[in-house]
Amino acid sequence: MTPLVSSAPATPVAPVPAAARVSMVLGGALLAGVLTSYGQAVGPLSSVANSAGPWFVVAVALLLVLRVRAGRGGLALAMVAGVVLLELMHVGYWATTNLRGFPDVLSLTNFWVLMGVPAGVLAGACAVLVRSRDGRLRGAAFGAVAAVLVGEGIRALLQVAATTGVVTWIVEIVVGAAVLVAGVVLAGSPAARVLALGTGVVGSVAVLAVFLLLGG
Repeated sequence: MTPLVSSAPATPVAPVPAAARVSMVLGGALLAGVLTSYGQAVGPLSSVANSAGPWFVVAVALLLVLRVRAGRGGLALAMVAGVVLLELMHVGYWATTNLRGFPDVLSLTNFWVLMGVPAGVLAGACAVLVRSRDGRLRGAAFGAVAAVLVGEGIRALLQVAATTGVVTWIVEIVVGAAVLVAGVVLAGSPAARVLALGTGVVGSVAVLAVFLLLGG
């Protein structure tokens, strides 16, 4: 009788070449910008498309796909890559918006272009540290991601909810809180959990303060 299950060892799946990962990540960043432009024209998605938190999360996710290795050199590379990805999102958004017939200027003095630098650096750090074996670094990375979402959500509730509604921003805050809870759970040790929680809370206040002070 022919066995139902073959006893032959499974052929290992070949890893995705680094060049392919880089191409996918760069293309994904441009695509995120393109989709943002179209999303602003869709009623239920307009608030999401006009918020910074989703772009930050997309940047972190793309950097995770890039799989930059830990270490000082890897951390620096990831930070630079984070800036590149966020600015590529701006390029994709700018090009698509103009092609759709809505004049848009991509300027080095634009608030969001400028904010793409520190946000990209932070995204790169989070993408590396979230995979760290050190629970303190891992927890802090989760806390930082949560802080961006919660801080922006609170700022939106305070400043723009009257015109956009509150649903998007409440969802963003809830997602940020869930990321923070995950960071606390995965931190590993009591000290690491405190650091994760502290990073999330203090970071949320800092993000909120930046938005309020700079008026973005």
